[in-house]
Amino acid sequence: MKFEKTTETDSNYNNLENMSINEIITNINNEDKTVPYAVEKALPQIKKLIEQVVYKLKNGGRLFYIGAGTSGRLGILDASECPPTFGVSHDLVIGLIAGGDTAIRKAVEFAEDSTEQCWNDLKAFNISKEDIVIGIAASGTTPYVLHGLKKCNENSITTGCIVCNSNSPISTTVKYPIEVIVGPEFVTGSSRMKAGTAQKLVLNMISTATMIQLGKVKGNKMVDMQLSNHKLVNRGKQMLVEELNISEIEAKQLLEKYGNVRNVLKRSKYGRN
Repeated sequence: MKFEKTTETDSNYNNLENMSINEIITNINNEDKTVPYAVEKALPQIKKLIEQVVYKLKNGGRLFYIGAGTSGRLGILDASECPPTFGVSHDLVIGLIAGGDTAIRKAVEFAEDSTEQCWNDLKAFNISKEDIVIGIAASGTTPYVLHGLKKCNENSITTGCIVCNSNSPISTTVKYPIEVIVGPEFVTGSSRMKAGTAQKLVLNMISTATMIQLGKVKGNKMVDMQLSNHKLVNRGKQMLVEELNISEIEAKQLLEKYGNVRNVLKRSKYGRN
């Protein structure tokens, strides 16, 4: 099938510099409204990849995100939020970006064009066939991502991707592709916009569904969250007040004693399995 690079096609709008602020934001909003529908069409693909992520993590593996630019930053963002939100190790979900940590804040020239660096980055974590690697690239062509995934395939490591073009080199390389076709951007080629939004939505689904399947949520509550600031401590107290019908003072004492909400529910005299 033909590779269609719609993320680079000409915008549906012209003469943007002549638009008023209200016209600009209205048109951007109109384009953004189409993104969830594009994600909806990809739900069957998303489900298949999540099933593989859950299987790998339940059997001692890790999840790696690899990307460049906006895509790489989104992967790192999703990975970095898993430990505080779900109480998992920082080594369970790992985000890698072309150019290394410097590229999180500042673009590193030509880093995404490397055909070797991604595999070197993965090897630094002792990547193995127990793990799963998801490449994130709006275009579906980023060399850093593409060649990293090819090396994973050569080493029997399960691969998936999140791309925004049909039949791209990356989506045809991996075993479990996700293609979210968002079409032209408001500013031609600016894939940090709709494509980035789509990737963020899919990443939310992958990490959240996986952590629920791993038992990191009880009812609808983040019972394993790290109590790393006052907001989260207060949220934890409120969970216990509602779940155990106790006072806030008692809830605070229990959290201080047992460390998080799940431990309180399991170990305190109020606990329920």
